[in-house]
Amino acid sequence: MNPVIIIPALNPDEKLVSLVEELQKQDLHTIVVDDGSGTEHAAIFRLLKSKYASDICTHPSNCGKGRALKTGISFLLDKYPECPGFLTADADGQHAVKDIKEIADMLSKNEQAFVLGVRNFKEPDIPLRSRVGNRMTSAVFRAATGVRCQDTQTGLRGVPMRYADLCLGLPGERYEYEMNMLMTFAANKIPFKQVPIETIYIENNRASHFDPIKDSVRIYWNILKYGLSSALSALLDLSLFGLFSTYLFPSITETIGLATLLARCISGSVNFILNKQWVFQNERSSGSQGIKYGALFIAQLVLSGLLVELLSGLSIPLLFVKAVVDAALFFASYAIQKKYIFNTVKKGQIIS
Repeated sequence: MNPVIIIPALNPDEKLVSLVEELQKQDLHTIVVDDGSGTEHAAIFRLLKSKYASDICTHPSNCGKGRALKTGISFLLDKYPECPGFLTADADGQHAVKDIKEIADMLSKNEQAFVLGVRNFKEPDIPLRSRVGNRMTSAVFRAATGVRCQDTQTGLRGVPMRYADLCLGLPGERYEYEMNMLMTFAANKIPFKQVPIETIYIENNRASHFDPIKDSVRIYWNILKYGLSSALSALLDLSLFGLFSTYLFPSITETIGLATLLARCISGSVNFILNKQWVFQNERSSGSQGIKYGALFIAQLVLSGLLVELLSGLSIPLLFVKAVVDAALFFASYAIQKKYIFNTVKKGQIIS
């Protein structure tokens, strides 16, 4: 059996019919999710079911792209559990059939990889909001995960069946669901296979239901939490350092070391709690994580004190030196926390 194509659809037109017709010619079955399109579009879904044998799942009202994809995946697991995997594709004609077929073929040959159809955003006819938005998201995604993803906003994705349950458990009901999928697959070290596809924008992407403000906030929020946690802890650490070095230990020769130690103990505890409970939402026991975090904390503390001490002789304000040193250390620390401390996955285990 070939992979099945899941297509979320809101107020579709004849482009969806043409897409499903061409996919049927390629022996690719479709599950189309009507995400609250209303009675005025019912004829299209009836046609897809009667003429092209598509499975139709219907939401009484609009629930969002993430929920529509979950509905399609749940239906797939129930009706086609033996298929090798599924593809997600958009309903607006922006994915060429030849590209969908190529992704499907690659998915059939790769039972472990997450296959992405990626567009070339350097082409001159790409809408500005799409070019800028994708570059920003790709940069933040790489900083947060260490994984290079050329097109974080692509809707054309191939997912092996073994990861279907993982996809069902992901948070997000709207466009943020697709970013959560990327983040979770990267966290689980599932390999990304990126396949160049044709870049198609119809009428400057006017048919898109993407809200540039609300949906961008949803997409970026989970990533921004990472940076916000680190920034809050860094700000607390810097403020406490200034307070302690000025008022608590003003006449002690070991001012820098003592102020750094006390400030870091407090801010480190806050950072650990924020990352575990809010950012990573990790419910596993704190024991081993606390030990690893403690080791990282000590290493970071020693480096911070040494580097600030070494640079304190420069004709630069001490707080500025401290801020620069700790900014670099916080980025390094955060990457280590995400990869080795709060992502402690046992062999063969999948985290959501």
